[in-house]
Amino acid sequence: MSFAVVNSRALSGMNAPLVEVEVHLSNGLPQCNIVGLPDTEVKESRDRVRAAILQSGFEFPTQKITVNLAPADLPKESGRFDLPIAIGILAASGQVAPDVLADYELAGELALSGSLRPIRGALAMALHSKRANRAFILPHENAQQAAVMPQITAYGARSLGEVVAHLNGVEPLQQVAVAQFRQPENAHLPDLRDVKGQHTARLALEIAAAGGHSLLMLGPPGTGKSMLAQRLPSILPPLTDDELASVWALHSLLPQFSGSLPQHTQRPFRAPHHSASAAALVGGGSDPKPGEISLAHQGILFLDELPEFDRRVLEMLREPLESGEIHISRATRQATYPAKFQLIAAMNPCPCGYLGHPSKPCRCTPDAIKRYRDRISGPLLDRIDLTIEVPALAAAELVSAQQGEDSATVLQRVLAARERQYARQGKTNAALSSSELDEQAAILSEAREALGEILERLSLSARSFHRILRVARTLADLAGDENVTRAHVLRAIGFRRAL
Repeated sequence: MSFAVVNSRALSGMNAPLVEVEVHLSNGLPQCNIVGLPDTEVKESRDRVRAAILQSGFEFPTQKITVNLAPADLPKESGRFDLPIAIGILAASGQVAPDVLADYELAGELALSGSLRPIRGALAMALHSKRANRAFILPHENAQQAAVMPQITAYGARSLGEVVAHLNGVEPLQQVAVAQFRQPENAHLPDLRDVKGQHTARLALEIAAAGGHSLLMLGPPGTGKSMLAQRLPSILPPLTDDELASVWALHSLLPQFSGSLPQHTQRPFRAPHHSASAAALVGGGSDPKPGEISLAHQGILFLDELPEFDRRVLEMLREPLESGEIHISRATRQATYPAKFQLIAAMNPCPCGYLGHPSKPCRCTPDAIKRYRDRISGPLLDRIDLTIEVPALAAAELVSAQQGEDSATVLQRVLAARERQYARQGKTNAALSSSELDEQAAILSEAREALGEILERLSLSARSFHRILRVARTLADLAGDENVTRAHVLRAIGFRRAL
């Protein structure tokens, strides 16, 4: 046989489109041509593949070899196509049984010795291979990563020779067993019991955890804003199987991804510095890579000193906060990444930080305070569900303050509230659309009327109307109430302080 087709995958954001590696052998001067919009890394695979085939003890055809990576209009990059190209050449020259190739997808970079090196994006490719109902042959390290996904057929190989032996039925590769992830060990996380006082802030944190709401904390330095944010992971429910697969598939796209997976289901917590660029926060580059908002997918994005971030960068958060994904467009590449993150932000009340402090005077002028707060736009603030003050405690209060509830106790209430939400609507309250809120939130008419009157008096937007209702629904879930009452609405309004 002088023709063979091997299935592989390219990468375009989180998408991994199918690539058919077509290999044709014909008479002519010995040469190898790769077509189908390959970049430099793919073109260089000719030399790697030739050396790997010879070093593995196989025969490299002395014919004209044409390799086509279809579809031809899709850019192909990285060394992941080394393995499928090598298998295609061996199948076209009769050294690999071609009949079994339709049941597999292959990806891996070859060393000159014939051994396989790990590649970037293996989990994203394995996720699409699972949907196509094909088995995936990967470098051994990547196959261990793919074990994060249940019901996937993945085989790990250490060399080209092992792959050929498997395909020829001589020595089958061992299928990778699905990894067993333990529940998060919250005992090793910062605990809420360390927070003294700040009862309103603790309650706001519990509401944010229960309903998946965004939260902005406003207060002087040293009042515990960062401390509270760092303890939010300890009261969040663990990742589900589907969430875990999507989180680590996204992390596998990073060049610095080491390949080792944590053996727990803890949600991501990302806290970028306020000097972060737009590309670092939302993603970008000539070949768009995911940013912090995507790395916080299904977890927490904590922005400390919120007004210190560049305003243009903050404005880019508006779309993903609403849609749960980010679209990055460049002249030659486009990519879409998931970004369902929970925004937790903290800021000082003024440039010096001591406005409203009981003992330290504020030195800022009214104009300076206004300019400082205007760094955060109204449309962005409108997308934050909870906005609270974290006041400074007097020394006497701090000394006499009793230790609060620990995270384990609060987590049980959060889990119970989330269970009610998923049983009722299949998602968290923060993810409800306006129509779903009307249909499923069970909001009493008197509560709606009270909210309408208050919104008119405070001149709040329609978006604020729905966000307050979502928070009120979460308050009802925490209390175990079936219906949202006037009391829940009034309390939710209290957690929406205007700057």
